[in-house]
Amino acid sequence: MDNDTFGEAAGKARPPRDAITADFGPSTPSPARTVQLVSGDLLLTVNPVDGSEIEACPPGQQPGRPARRSAAERVEHRRAAQPPVPPGPATPRPPLLERDEERERLVRLLGRGRSVRLTGPAGSGRSALLDAVAAECGDFAPDGVVRLNGHHRSPAELLQDLFTVVYDAPGHRPDRNALAGFVRDIGAIVVLDDLEFGGASLDELLDAAPECAFLVAATPDVAAPSADSHLEEVFLGGLGRAAALDLLQQTVERPLTEEEANWAGDLWFESEGLPLRFVQAAALLRQCDELRADPEAFEEFAPFAAAGGKDVPLPTLGEGAAPASLLASRLSDSARQTLRFAVALGGEVPHQAHLPALVGDTHADAALGELMRCGLLSPVGPRYRLAAGVLAQLCEKGYDEDAVGRAHTAAQHYTWWAGHPSVTPERAVAESDAVLAALSALVPGHEAGHASTAVLLARSAAPAFAAGRHWTAWERALRVGSEAARIAGEVAEEAYFHHELGVLALCTGNPERARAELEASIGMRGALADKNGTVAGRRALALVTDRESGVVAPVAPAVGAEPVSPPKGVPGLPLTKQLLRSGSPGSPSTAATAVGARQEPASDGPARPAGRRAALLGGARRNVVAAGAGALLAAVLGTVVTLGMTSDQEEPAGDNLRNGQPVNEDDVDDEWTFDDPAADTSADPAQDKDDAKKPTDPTTPGATRSSTGDPQQPGERPSSSSSRPGSPSGSEPATPPTRPTPTKSSPKPPNSPTPTPSVTETPPTSPSPTDTETAPSESDTAAAPSESTEASMTGEAPPAESASATVI
Repeated sequence: MDNDTFGEAAGKARPPRDAITADFGPSTPSPARTVQLVSGDLLLTVNPVDGSEIEACPPGQQPGRPARRSAAERVEHRRAAQPPVPPGPATPRPPLLERDEERERLVRLLGRGRSVRLTGPAGSGRSALLDAVAAECGDFAPDGVVRLNGHHRSPAELLQDLFTVVYDAPGHRPDRNALAGFVRDIGAIVVLDDLEFGGASLDELLDAAPECAFLVAATPDVAAPSADSHLEEVFLGGLGRAAALDLLQQTVERPLTEEEANWAGDLWFESEGLPLRFVQAAALLRQCDELRADPEAFEEFAPFAAAGGKDVPLPTLGEGAAPASLLASRLSDSARQTLRFAVALGGEVPHQAHLPALVGDTHADAALGELMRCGLLSPVGPRYRLAAGVLAQLCEKGYDEDAVGRAHTAAQHYTWWAGHPSVTPERAVAESDAVLAALSALVPGHEAGHASTAVLLARSAAPAFAAGRHWTAWERALRVGSEAARIAGEVAEEAYFHHELGVLALCTGNPERARAELEASIGMRGALADKNGTVAGRRALALVTDRESGVVAPVAPAVGAEPVSPPKGVPGLPLTKQLLRSGSPGSPSTAATAVGARQEPASDGPARPAGRRAALLGGARRNVVAAGAGALLAAVLGTVVTLGMTSDQEEPAGDNLRNGQPVNEDDVDDEWTFDDPAADTSADPAQDKDDAKKPTDPTTPGATRSSTGDPQQPGERPSSSSSRPGSPSGSEPATPPTRPTPTKSSPKPPNSPTPTPSVTETPPTSPSPTDTETAPSESDTAAAPSESTEASMTGEAPPAESASATVI
């Protein structure tokens, strides 16, 4: 899979080339390069020009289990993830003073497999302490020490980072389920700096890697861990007065004068002993030494000179506590311009390779070293940010003037850079925070042209973030780009962003959001007559439909029968209707399959509510019915399967069914309910005809007769009689039909005697009793909706009062 380079979109504007950027690429645009990633069972093809494509991963392209990195590979990976070394003289590393007790405690807890949360204010030296602890824990776990940074990172992204450090899996970004399995097997000391979340989110991170011991560092304003997280708490405060003065003296690399020592003592009280303030104070003292040694520099900074001679006074206590603006005023112009760009980008410092193009100075990359030596920058993962408190101090001195204009300049530069073929996705991901900061600064786009620039930057950077597997940055770029396209009125670009958001939602297992985004994209592209984009969107939407519908489980077949699956579109039909739809309703094979499918052992589970359609056969004697099913079906082949239904209102008889015509199952009313055999039985059509001819005695109250239970002679079918259940006494008799029909009929007269029906045909097998069933009225069905279904499902005998249907 190609995961090396990325192409720029066709027709994308470039900034003018100069001597700094002349060696970045060819004079003619290069063809776009696509990248393929496997996420779960999906194959994602990232195309920076036409939009991403997604499909089910074809057989043979699923990646194998990733291999663990060796110790040497982990060291190389960690070295590549560190921030670049600034050009110029090496910056002295501040010593770690008065931290031996905390360091030993942290090492001891991690050695026991305990997880620890180190809490300290910004500038207290948390990162330096983490470096010292990590150096002593390299042999504690099989997967060594893993260094992560939580700045702008969610728990899911941190787990992906953990997987990337331990496993070598190019072109593979596991989904949530697979990631959980990989991370669960990792055994490492995870050192996590700049954590930005706590509570349940922190519990989720810790629980996902139970074999890891975590050392997380956070500021006091971050939410505390939950009560049952079992995290050890270690608090880190400021240095003592003696240690603070010692740190200042070692950083200046000379003894302190008495005046400087007194000034440092006052600074210790004002800054609460934070080590960062004394690193910056040491930079102030070094600047004073340089000004005293260089007369030209002294003349340039004459306002800082004393009135009586060429002596540079010590900074005031306020300047020592907030030294950013004073330190910046004594740096080079390139360093000050770099600070202005960092302020415009919300504290993110561009990579040193971008500074010459942004500042307009061929030696502007050296500005990063100046800022580091002054303590104005802090490393954050593979990049640098303004140190704690520096952003606010610079804004107070006007460094945020024309911040939007500088963000626009940075956005134009990053638009060209992110789409250049020589820029790998990994490099784009390392610069993602600065790119997103420039992108966000241009929206809502109050200035003319800013929204269009944001659209171009999002179009250029979003595919690179996707290919680099930093999907949080991918989503942020898409959402800001979509808003910018809406503001700029660029419908085609807005449709592209909606398409990409749909693909991303599908990759992350959110089909509902994917459908909404893809349908919006398809609608916009259809209005623009974009056939290629519409086809791509419909392909992705079809995959969403498949994900939403899922796989329909096949129906369990009878012994020796072929598996039967419900037709597409009716996955919820009961077993009987599924089997009837799979064959001819009146064929013996279909009915035999239906009977055989019901031969299942009784269940002792809870009662199941009856649906609108219950099972056709069941009850206490269903085994007897199943035993004689073959002979019975052979005897009644060609007869009518009549289903009766009563209602409270009288309806005319239908003429759409004739004797001997098989019942079309699709024409059965949805409101009909089939119940198990019981004592209440319904007469056949011949009986209904005879009942209609009987005189009605209005003085005799209506009664319901049930089976007598008399013993039957061999060769005879059991006789039964019943009246329609639920018929009110004194109801008006219904008009007798001229021929038997399966349609709903009116209630029978209450005093109508019910003769025993005669049996005209007998199966040519050994005598076996069969059940006669009658369909209940709608009122009875509503009164007891679950009895018959429960009996058919569990094999228990239904109550004697339950209604039933007749099978002749």
